[in-house]
Amino acid sequence: MYKNKTVCVVVPAYNEEDLIGKVIETMPDYVDKIVVVDDTSIDNTATIVSQYAEKSNGKVVLICHDKNQGVGAAIATGYKWARDNKIFATAVMAGDAQMDPEDLPALLDPVVNGEIDYAKGNRLFTGNAWNIIPKVRYLGNSFLSLLTKIASGYWHIADSQTGYTVINLRSLELIDPDKIYKRYGMPNDLLVKLNIYNLKVRDVPIKPIYNIGEKSGIKIHKVVPKLSWLLFKCFLYRIKEKYIIRDFHPLVFFYMFGFLFDIATLILFLRLFCKWFSMSHIPPMNALAAMFSFITAVQFTLFAMWFDMEANKDLK
Repeated sequence: MYKNKTVCVVVPAYNEEDLIGKVIETMPDYVDKIVVVDDTSIDNTATIVSQYAEKSNGKVVLICHDKNQGVGAAIATGYKWARDNKIFATAVMAGDAQMDPEDLPALLDPVVNGEIDYAKGNRLFTGNAWNIIPKVRYLGNSFLSLLTKIASGYWHIADSQTGYTVINLRSLELIDPDKIYKRYGMPNDLLVKLNIYNLKVRDVPIKPIYNIGEKSGIKIHKVVPKLSWLLFKCFLYRIKEKYIIRDFHPLVFFYMFGFLFDIATLILFLRLFCKWFSMSHIPPMNALAAMFSFITAVQFTLFAMWFDMEANKDLK
């Protein structure tokens, strides 16, 4: 137990036979349960974990999926186990040993103390992150973090792709783990669902760990477009659920008018370029109309974001 509160660590694992043992062995003593969810590994991950489970007197729990579902689904399975067993604080640590156990108390403290509902690690806080994290992943993470701020309403958070998190029991009882996105975009989708329930989220600085033998199958050029589309859908879902269905907020009108003027701007600029190519010059009224539409779209959108920031400023 940690400060008289039960603690569980969910470890999603897929083909982690080289490092899963290190993850289990370095887990702090105050962790009550280590729930390893094997997502149908084709190596010896499940066998290795089962050997640890046999010698752990029930501390290590192995759950095996019947088919590969993705890291988000593995975490959701661990979340459901923790919820059903009434664990107060549930952390997530990857099976590739990229998350330092020494950072766990910093993530647990604000949750266990009742200050927030969800703590997430932020590897970008450290001044040396740029030199440690592969450049392409750093830039991709930063871009997705910006989109996640807009989609989730948690404007104060960054490093949206980190999986090193701690969530309390109340949050697991409010959200439905089965409806969380099942693949790599799970942390982004979860933040959106937490915001709908006005749950408090905080970033906690953690150390970035790379080049220890981990294997990543993430292709940034494929992940960024896919997650950008996911975040757009999550944004629309949050606006509908939080600001229309649960409690109406005028920012809906600002986002709507911003979107309409975005479409008008696109049409007017296309018309402007057609005039340019056909007439070799741009009629002043066409240019004025296009710029007016663009500026209006920006103003409506920025005001909507400002309203959203104000509505969520206490959720940290």
